[in-house]
Amino acid sequence: MRYSLFLSLLLLPLFAIQLSANEWRSKIDPELLTELESGGEVELIVAFSEQADLSMAKNLRGKIAKGQFVYQQVQAVATRSQAAVRNILTEAGQSFQVFAIANAIYTKVNLSLAAAIASRDEVLNLQPNPWVMLDRPMRDNTPVTGSRGVVEWGVQSIRAVEVWDLGYKGEGITVGGQDTGYAWEHPTLQRQYRGWDGMTADHNYHWHDAIREINLLHADSIIDASNNPCGLDVDVPCDDHSHGTHTMGTMVGDDGDENQIGVAPEAQWIGCRNMERGYGSPASYIECFDWFLAPTNLAGESANPAVAPHVINNSWHCPPMEGCNEDNFDLMETAVNALRAAGVMVVVSAGNDGPECSTVQNPATIFEGSFTIGAINSVDTIANFSSRGPVTTDGSFRLKPNVVAPGVQVRSATRNGGYGTWNGTSMAAPHVAGAVALILSAAPELAGEVDQLETILEETAVPLPFDQDCDPFPGLEVPNAVTGYGKIDVFAAVERALQIVANEEIEENQWQIFPNPTSGQLWIGGMNETTTQLFQLFSADGRLVRTDQLEMGLQLIDLSQLRAGLYTYRIGEGKALQAGRIIIQK
Repeated sequence: MRYSLFLSLLLLPLFAIQLSANEWRSKIDPELLTELESGGEVELIVAFSEQADLSMAKNLRGKIAKGQFVYQQVQAVATRSQAAVRNILTEAGQSFQVFAIANAIYTKVNLSLAAAIASRDEVLNLQPNPWVMLDRPMRDNTPVTGSRGVVEWGVQSIRAVEVWDLGYKGEGITVGGQDTGYAWEHPTLQRQYRGWDGMTADHNYHWHDAIREINLLHADSIIDASNNPCGLDVDVPCDDHSHGTHTMGTMVGDDGDENQIGVAPEAQWIGCRNMERGYGSPASYIECFDWFLAPTNLAGESANPAVAPHVINNSWHCPPMEGCNEDNFDLMETAVNALRAAGVMVVVSAGNDGPECSTVQNPATIFEGSFTIGAINSVDTIANFSSRGPVTTDGSFRLKPNVVAPGVQVRSATRNGGYGTWNGTSMAAPHVAGAVALILSAAPELAGEVDQLETILEETAVPLPFDQDCDPFPGLEVPNAVTGYGKIDVFAAVERALQIVANEEIEENQWQIFPNPTSGQLWIGGMNETTTQLFQLFSADGRLVRTDQLEMGLQLIDLSQLRAGLYTYRIGEGKALQAGRIIIQK
């Protein structure tokens, strides 16, 4: 008995060591682990536990200030927390892609590398990266009356033409889209492409391709699975499917003649290809989100959050049955929330899985931070295919969709200079993205204020009760889980935005200082300033304790070496542009 007890006590530490040695396995998705154990390299996403604290972005006014702050924060966290894993991959000669926006890395590794990475404390988990299929629109060959030479019915239905009559067509606003790519030389799109100056094209900061390999799961036998019509990782915008071009046409399309297909024909557009002929993956989606936060040149360098779009359209599909799960849902939600904090509105199609309740289940579609769009027809009736709420995937029973827009018999641009009439919530969402561009061209002071923009669209929507109850939302009440707050009315939205701007005192040339009180790290942003200014900090007894030169933009000043207490500051030489108090707390 004593011997058995002694032996058990002796073996206990060894058993504990063995458990600890295998703990890394619990961080790897079971199916992914099985694939790794079968040998060879497997593509996956490494998710890290730490996420940037973006809560202070709400203290900033304006899209540029918010964007720069968010970009700096996510970059700092990713650089710090990913350092060891990046070294492991680099020493192994393994390439990888960093997604700072969600603090994740996409790579391909074997089992031993996966074990080394998963063993790191800072690593949350290792996730699969499945290819998933586009929620394909339904092509409609039914002729649409007045489809040429007349503004398309959907654009008229949301009252965009009345906004044009006020003099607002999207000028000064950039819309973004991640999709199957974009036929940038299409007659309705070339003039609006931000990389086109009327004579030559420069695709730096205006185009990104996240597709680097052929997907071999194409079920359509007429598709040559070995040859993408655009190529891979291309430096010039291209659409290998037509879906992206169709959505962009609805946002901004206008050839100056008889094809007036876009809601905001004077807005500019930039794009990211996230699907290979309709097949994308969590990595390709997140990569585009990451690029939109701070677009780069074609080499992927010199990121600049100041040129991020004002709104992004997302018409893609990734349900749980096709490989997306709560793990990569979380990564995409982190990305969506970061863009929102950066002042970029994320518009998402609800999906084509109706008419049953709780059929909104795609990533991005279900998130609180995204603006979800259902589809209606020309008589303001919900499309049978339009996905309904509420959100049950995460148990929140959150209301979705937010609003609805035209998504039946929508005529827009296609590849090779053509046009097509398609049905789908993919066709509805671009109407809303275009509407956001119209609102901001009328009230640019609201750029970056995503909460206000969404509230404006919801409160000015035309209520559309519908006799379908999706518990806990009665269909005959508004909002409901079928049509949300109703059909968008962009004319009413622009009027509301102009009223808001007229009643607000927008501070021009105002330096923003936060947090205050501070524990030592002080952010100062003067995004509207065009010249450098002197920042001086004085102690309570009037002694000058700190002097800094403020540049245009947002910068961090470290005051951690100063004692706790009350300080005063002034910005500007001679007559101060701004003065106030700062409290340092320890």
